[in-house]
Amino acid sequence: MSSRSGSFVRRRLDAARGDSGVGSHAQGDRGMTAIEFVFLTPVLFFMIFATVQFGLFYFADHVAQAAAQAGARKARAEADGNPGGWEAKAKSTALSYIAQLGPQLLEGPTVTSSGPANNTVGIRVTATVPTVFPGMTFTVNEQSQGPIERFVPDIGG
Repeated sequence: MSSRSGSFVRRRLDAARGDSGVGSHAQGDRGMTAIEFVFLTPVLFFMIFATVQFGLFYFADHVAQAAAQAGARKARAEADGNPGGWEAKAKSTALSYIAQLGPQLLEGPTVTSSGPANNTVGIRVTATVPTVFPGMTFTVNEQSQGPIERFVPDIGG
């Protein structure tokens, strides 16, 4: 076997092991791993924090939606027989849902009522979401409304 074919076989074996022989022992590549680490670490941290922020916002949105729906259910049930007192009960119900599901998740929640217009009442929940990015503000705004429940006696017939 000539030295020429021996070097070819040696290069083929090195390539099969993943060592191309190019750049692995070269002087110019020293420190490249550290430089790549310095540039990629902030990107990795941003992606992690963005994922956490998305999770916070998504959960806060669902808490606000559940609170608005609970308040609207109470408003629909109370608005027919109690023209002036349904708003306080509906707001109280929505705030109690927020206190149960995510008291630190919705910062400064405001609950407003709408109606009765066209026999419809509703509740809107607005709040800010805690953020992991300084200087940014995320707000959730959920509304639920429906027709006033009315009791209609059966006259017979």
